[in-house]
Amino acid sequence: MGGRTDTDVLVVGAGPVGLAVATRARAAGLDVLVVDRRAGTLDKACGEGLLPGALRSVRELGADPPGHPLTGISYRAPGRNADHRFVAGPGRGVRRTTLHAALRARAAEVGADFVHARVTALRQDAAGVDVELVPRGGAGDGVGDVTDADDRRPGTLRARWVLGCDGLHSTVRRLAGLDVRPGWNGDRPSHRRYGLRRHFLVAPWTDLVEVHWSPHAEAYVTPVAPDVVGVALLAPRAVSAAGFDTLLRTQFPELAARVGAAQAGPLLGAGPLRRRSQRRTAGRVRLVGDASGYVDALTGEGVRVGLAQAAAAVRHLDDPAAYERAWRTATRDYRALTTGLVAWASSPARGAIVPAAVRLPRLYGAVVERLAR
Repeated sequence: MGGRTDTDVLVVGAGPVGLAVATRARAAGLDVLVVDRRAGTLDKACGEGLLPGALRSVRELGADPPGHPLTGISYRAPGRNADHRFVAGPGRGVRRTTLHAALRARAAEVGADFVHARVTALRQDAAGVDVELVPRGGAGDGVGDVTDADDRRPGTLRARWVLGCDGLHSTVRRLAGLDVRPGWNGDRPSHRRYGLRRHFLVAPWTDLVEVHWSPHAEAYVTPVAPDVVGVALLAPRAVSAAGFDTLLRTQFPELAARVGAAQAGPLLGAGPLRRRSQRRTAGRVRLVGDASGYVDALTGEGVRVGLAQAAAAVRHLDDPAAYERAWRTATRDYRALTTGLVAWASSPARGAIVPAAVRLPRLYGAVVERLAR
């Protein structure tokens, strides 16, 4: 260990958060190498709504992906709904593949480098981190093309810092010894929540993100194009095991009839959603985004919170304690509101969520604005 350094910042994970880290690190004058085991344009099972704050953050990075305007959020149950429109302007429904392509193009434009490989080991000292990579195929995919790691670099790369932006099942979190076992805090396997997402070829009927509530699941409906809506279903393991089509038909029959059978693209899944890390830092390793900890997708803040963490991680590369403080500040509202809402949704009082939003429109609006900022 020691000696040469191949790059200042090695970013593991080329999703939106990893690409934001890469773009911000390049703006800070650092050399950046982004590593991901997946090639091409990346997709993910998610709601695909950029709330106003998230859209501002994406634009601050120099990207402006096309999509469908989002003017608010609607909580819905049979026979009633609570609607709130954003005060500070619209967000945008953007397909995850579209968002990824725009952010990757921006990262490549500012000089980030890319390698298609898998991280298998980390070893660090006071000056840097040695990262073992196993190449994963051919050359790059057309945006910022690079030659594979084994063609131009040794199997072990040395970086001044490693930023783990590799999602719920983070390899960096595990290799850095920052994982927390899945059953933390009494979380039972039967209660763990999973997400499923599918697109439908149907013209959007609203510019609101609709959150449909049933006794056992939630459905997020997000317009993402003039002729496409995305439907993301969230449910405990025992419920989600029924599969997307059955879950949509049995839990949300009116929605199922409205979107019809014209599906666009594959069915994607994610979970279990709840994740925790012991810390966000270990020496010169930082965890960012879902890799650093995740509560649930219920409040739809994943991108906004992840991009805020990306900015904080680059700003505090030399000060792990400062990053831990900034991480807590950036995620505080998300963790508090989402934990509370998930607890309510998992209780016998679940059926009161939409009626409460209808009866207390000011409180509901204040919560939505807090999430949207």
